[in-house]
Amino acid sequence: MIFQPVLDPLLIALLCAPVAVLAVWVLVRPPTSAGVSITDRRALAGHRALWVMRLLLVLACFAMMLRPGIPGGATQTLATDTDIVLVVDTTASIVAEDWGDGEPRLDGIRDDVQALVEEYPGARFALITSDSAAELRMPLTTDTTALMGSLEVLRPEVTSQSHGSSIGIAAPLLSETLASAAESSPDRSRMVFYFGDGEQTVDTPPESFSSSEKYTDSGAVFGYGTAEGGPMRITTGGVSDQGDDYIQYQGADALSVIDESNLEAIADELGVEYAHRTADAAPALPEAPSTTTDYADSGEVGNVTELYWIAALLILAILGVELTRATTLIARLRQLRAPRQRPGRGGTS
Repeated sequence: MIFQPVLDPLLIALLCAPVAVLAVWVLVRPPTSAGVSITDRRALAGHRALWVMRLLLVLACFAMMLRPGIPGGATQTLATDTDIVLVVDTTASIVAEDWGDGEPRLDGIRDDVQALVEEYPGARFALITSDSAAELRMPLTTDTTALMGSLEVLRPEVTSQSHGSSIGIAAPLLSETLASAAESSPDRSRMVFYFGDGEQTVDTPPESFSSSEKYTDSGAVFGYGTAEGGPMRITTGGVSDQGDDYIQYQGADALSVIDESNLEAIADELGVEYAHRTADAAPALPEAPSTTTDYADSGEVGNVTELYWIAALLILAILGVELTRATTLIARLRQLRAPRQRPGRGGTS
């Protein structure tokens, strides 16, 4: 038998002890101590049975908050003691419809980030987006639910406000984020994952990510898109994330084409591998640095068969009895109320 209390055991005892003492005192005190002579043995037995039930209720609450259980073996679990920074391209081309069966590329990014979360349990994640500007959407956190929630609501920049972008615009912010992580947690490793199509839509050369290489222990650059290209819906920024019309170029749907040479250059600057992503294959994720992947601090996590539900059932049964008793007493009180006097018939003298 093991216990996993929901509160400090001393606090649980302090909460339950006063009520338990009161119930015991009522049970052991002489019948005449209340100032009422109880001659009916049946009534006295019922009175004591009621307080025995209440004492059981307190003890059941005490037991439930202690969370008793039976150990059923132990398993070891891995925890990834690393910081992972995700850089996601959010230009208009990231919703080009050439992922899988014509879905937006952004859907593929979401799926791959989910695979990252599952591959590196316990890691801290940060999210950087880049279009006409770079933005730290989420600082380092272990809250992967919040991370996936941010990706679900992530939308590309408004098409009418897009005037070209550089695939390296996030380089300074990435270097700053990694440097800050290295300074605050030098014992943790750092991984970088870049998600994009490599399209450089400004005339200037892309900024270099080489300043981040010294902080990067592992990671990957994932490329999305096809050589044939995919059409892009107009992003309006309204209530609906995208319109029904497609971006036009010279009277036809504009097509976004992946530029793998640019993506390979980013991978070289970061010192990581490049991989072209398709919907029919799972991402090949690198192993977390061996110095930061370890078993949980306790070494093992027990498989416990919980028993608190037994106490919970007893509590529900007692509360049901108390509710039934209260309902019966209220009904009797209503029956004992004196009938209202009806006004007399006839006139007044």
